[in-house]
Amino acid sequence: MSIYCGIDWAEGHHDVALAGDSGKLVAKLRIDDSLAGYQQLLELLELLAEHGDSEGSPIPVAIETGRGPARGLPAAGKTAGLCPQPVSVARYRDRHRVSRKKSDPGDALVLANILRTDADMHRPMPNDSELAQSVAVLARAQQDATWNRQQLTNQLRSLLRDYYPAALEAVASWQNGLCRPEARAILTVAPTPGKAVVINRKRLCTTLKRAGRVRGIEAEAERWLEILQRPQTRHPKLVEDALGQQMLGLLRQLDAACRTVDELAEATEKAFRQHPDCEVMLSFPGLGVQLGARILAEIGDDRSRFDDARGLKAYAGAAPITRASGKHHYVVRRRIKNNRLHNAGFLWAFSALTASGGANAHYRRRRARGDLHPAALRHLFNRMLGQLLHCLQARTLFEETAAFPMPLLVAA
Repeated sequence: MSIYCGIDWAEGHHDVALAGDSGKLVAKLRIDDSLAGYQQLLELLELLAEHGDSEGSPIPVAIETGRGPARGLPAAGKTAGLCPQPVSVARYRDRHRVSRKKSDPGDALVLANILRTDADMHRPMPNDSELAQSVAVLARAQQDATWNRQQLTNQLRSLLRDYYPAALEAVASWQNGLCRPEARAILTVAPTPGKAVVINRKRLCTTLKRAGRVRGIEAEAERWLEILQRPQTRHPKLVEDALGQQMLGLLRQLDAACRTVDELAEATEKAFRQHPDCEVMLSFPGLGVQLGARILAEIGDDRSRFDDARGLKAYAGAAPITRASGKHHYVVRRRIKNNRLHNAGFLWAFSALTASGGANAHYRRRRARGDLHPAALRHLFNRMLGQLLHCLQARTLFEETAAFPMPLLVAA
């Protein structure tokens, strides 16, 4: 009799269920989400061995997530099938009961039955290297910190528009102006229009030097002084001071967010450059260290994870999906995808437009065929993602002429 194992993850414990060929429960076990739980993982391996698990004929395991003690299963040589969508598990649950009530032991049995009936429909858990997992942790943390910094920047910009528009005018010529250390330093010493009016050139020069600026300090201080001391509409003094305190609170959060982004970016680059795939990925146009680390974090270095390029493109949301029903046939973009990889792919495709003539020509051809800007970028990302997978598997660097061959007529 074949045995299938399902593990349901919860905050305090993990439920394990073994199902036979008929789908009925054979054995069950509960593992704590603690240090003792890692020791109980040995009990799970013993339970699997009692039901016929061996090196030549391992019992497949389906888990709901890779967190907790279940993370040790791939290290123990177990093949773990990952169910990425909770909605999918809920649909399977309705096949076994109509009450729509869920329980952790019941969900573990559902996962085992998913593996029994539709194992080929779910990708196995990637067996990434330790270095790739560390890059994934750092790259995702840096990406989250960048999004958090942008959210704080938007809040600060909205507040300054309400009572201090001159500050926004002063940073308008800078890219990510409010995130610049000079801007944050000046806003700290002049948080309100009332305090900006009385500030002098010497104070501005000192502030710019402390913020790290080394060139054009006098000219920059003069520019800020001219903008901040222009006549502008103002709130009552008490209201203005209160808004200034609110702005300083947001500014302290933004300072911490900017430092976090820089520190995580440095750690991500250090870990990414140690990975063997770094040289191949950085050979692609438009793919820098941070974007390369984000893409490596999502695709991993387990080359058996995707059977071909189509699976990777579908996972990234770069490949379209075709739907046909009766006389209706239409092609739409994928909505169920890895959002982190999809976001990094759009940034990569956009950067490649200026770094690669072939990528730019491909983008222009798609626009000429009627694609909008997002669709053309998505199509370019789709093509370059397939090229990346090929280069990683073949261990070869990117070649412009091979990736985007020039038409014969143009070459002649």
